[in-house]
This record gives sequence, structure tokens and C-alpha cells, in this order.
Amino acid sequence: MEMQNNNELRVQLISDLGLENLPMEKQEALLMRMMEVVLKRIFVETMAKLNEREKEEYTAMIEKNMTPEEVESYVREKIPKYEEMVLEITKQFREEMIGAE
Repeated sequence: MEMQNNNELRVQLISDLGLENLPMEKQEALLMRMMEVVLKRIFVETMAKLNEREKEEYTAMIEKNMTPEEVESYVREKIPKYEEMVLEITKQFREEMIGAE
């Protein structure tokens, strides 16, 4: 689901920001930077919602090189309405980018 949301966000940002006419490599570079910002915001919000024990478990999962799917499954289990949180963060980011034009 997360990968699908990332792809949808990328397509939407290209359209919303009028990036269609840029060379593909410039589009990709801009999108990569924007996706990094979105992922950082999701991470910060996720950490704010986990208690200390859950943060330790999360850190241990990262240190053990668990797959992104396993980590996402963990936070979905621990954070009520995780999907809605992610969607809201991406929506806010999109609105900021559109407003920054």
C-alpha cells in the first residue's frame, strides 16, 4: 500500500507542479527530494506517537535490517489510524508545494 501511495503522490506532484515538461532526470531529482521530506515528516510523526518501549522495538527492527514492509506493519499495529496519518501528511505536503508556486 505504501508503495502505491508513493507512486500516486509522485504522479500527482508532477501534474500539480507542472513538472511534465522538465527532462525526466530533473523530474526524478526533484521528486526524490520531495519524497525525502514527506518520509521524514512521516518518521517524525510516527516517533511522536510511539511510547518509549515501542521506539526501542522500532529501533531494534531497523538495526536488524527488517524489511520496510515489516517495519510498516509494526507501526500500523501500534499507531491507531496510521494510514490516515500518512495520507494527511502527504496531503499537507502537496498543498504546501502547490501553494509555493
